[in-house]
Amino acid sequence: MSAGDAKLIQIVDAALVDAAQKSGPWLVCRLGCTQCCMGPFAITQLDAHRLRKGLAELELSDPARATRVRQRARQAVARISLESPGNAEFPDSMDEEPCPALDPETGACDLYAARPITCRAFGPPVRCGEESLGVCELCFQGASDAEIAACEVAIDPDGVEQAVLQELEQLTGKRGETIVALALAS
Repeated sequence: MSAGDAKLIQIVDAALVDAAQKSGPWLVCRLGCTQCCMGPFAITQLDAHRLRKGLAELELSDPARATRVRQRARQAVARISLESPGNAEFPDSMDEEPCPALDPETGACDLYAARPITCRAFGPPVRCGEESLGVCELCFQGASDAEIAACEVAIDPDGVEQAVLQELEQLTGKRGETIVALALAS
């Protein structure tokens, strides 16, 4: 499974390099721009597995930083539980809830190498299967639909993510989506 996830990350990251080259100055994503790091958002069990593995590696290399990530995750879970007890939908008040992996002092992701596919793909115009995903509202300002479409890339044209996700779900029995805070809080 690890080899499959490594292959997926390589495919997605290569597609995003292509998207960044095509997008040129339209793509304004940079360190410290954290708009896409706000609010709880759905991630797959594969993303959760990768994040937990990344946190375990961080615990070995920088225990203090790993402790801060885990503490932010636990605090986020507590706030989310208070705001939406037993509810699958999050209230609008959670829209500004920062991702627990986001270092509030630097605006950097403490688990950048292990970040979910959603985080990797946010910003440029990408397509996953037949679905075109949204573009960051800070990017492509003033661009026409045709200019945006010319920059679009497919991030997983062969469905590698689904195959690896199914393998993981069979191994662990964990299914369905979760959020970063829940993945990292335990």
